Order: sequence, then structure tokens, then C-alpha cells
Amino acid sequence: MSALPDSFSLPAGTAIGRVRAIALRTAPSIQAVQRARAEAGLGLAGDRHADALSPRQILLAGAPAYERHALPVHALRENLLLDCDTASLAPGALLRVGRDTVLWLTFRCEACGYLDAHQPGIARVIGAARGTLARVLRGGAIEVGDRIELLPAALPAWSDDWRERVAAILPRVPAGMVLEYRQLARLAGVQPVYCRTFPRLVRALGHAHAAVAIHARPDMPRWDGRELFDVAA
Repeated sequence: MSALPDSFSLPAGTAIGRVRAIALRTAPSIQAVQRARAEAGLGLAGDRHADALSPRQILLAGAPAYERHALPVHALRENLLLDCDTASLAPGALLRVGRDTVLWLTFRCEACGYLDAHQPGIARVIGAARGTLARVLRGGAIEVGDRIELLPAALPAWSDDWRERVAAILPRVPAGMVLEYRQLARLAGVQPVYCRTFPRLVRALGHAHAAVAIHARPDMPRWDGRELFDVAA
């Protein structure tokens, strides 16, 4: 699931920069480390956002955003701080980090109120330049100073708009199954608080039969959505 076989060879890419810093997000703090282990289909070992069924396993931010806005260390809550501008990286792109790790960029991370809890006013200042989210396609060690390559291959991009992500997920629910709201939030890469908006949205999209509250339709089998991340498919 969202992993490349070890035997699958990827061509050389274009060097775009290096890893300037690494951090693990451990509730409620963030811990700077010199090296981390990326696990295929999961995320960074020890990070609270490691999740096999999430499109937002790793957050990458660019040093230029920090320099442009004079931000304090870890203000953007990123896992990998790159010395290139992440705003220039397109969703769907593949990055090789170090010798082995391959990341699939899914969508850009919105600057939400959660950031303001750590640095008041930062969400308004940073806007779309917060960073980009990724899944781990091939695991490996990541160290500060590792080379970053933009690979010539690409995978489907996810929309930066969470509503469009929901609209893309709902038609994938197999016939005879339902998707609980909390799982829909997980798959779409949004906080559970968004569940309160789902009933109206799924009705407007015409897929109310596919998405249900956790207590609804106990007779129907639940879909977990793992097929969304199957790159082999």
C-alpha cells in the first residue's frame, strides 16, 4: 500500500536541494533529530502523524519561507526542512531523499488555526507557503544534509481543496459498503472536526448513501479506503 517494491528501479532525478533539519512531531511537542527512519506506507517512525491510511504522513517546509517571514524554529511544524522552496514543488511529484527514501507529494498544507496556537498570526502571514504533505513510497534512513532529487516520474496529485478531496473519495466507496465520517476525514487529510460539515456536503455531491455517521447503518460493512493509496493500481 503506497509502497514501491525494492526491486523496482527509479531513474536518477534532478538535484533540487538538501535536508536542512528533521523533526518528529510528538504530542504536544516537536523534537529535532539528526536522523529519522521513513517507513514505507506509514511515515516517520516515532511521529504521531505516521498513519497508513492518511495522505499527510510527512510535512515538508522550505527554509525560504522561514527566512522570508523571519519565523522562529519549528513554527511551521514540519518534519523535513528543505533548503529549497516547497511552494515550487507540484503535488504528485516524487522526491528521493538521501539514498533510498522516496516520497509522493500529495497536496499543499493549508495554514490553519492550529498554527496560530503555537505562533499567533502565523496562518495569515504564511498563507499557501506553509509546505507540502507527502506519503512514503519507499522507506529508508533520512539524515540532515541528505540530497533531495526530483524524480522524472509522477503519481496522481490530490487537490489542495479538502472539499475536492472528499468529492474524489466518495465515488470510490464500493457498492454495498459505507464510509464513516471519521474515516472520511482521515482519508481526506482533515481534522475530525470537519465531520460536522460532511452531511451537507455529501448530500450536495449526491453520495449521501456512501458516507454515514459512526452510529448509522450498523448493518452495512465499512470501507477503510486503503485502495486510495495503492500505487500499483
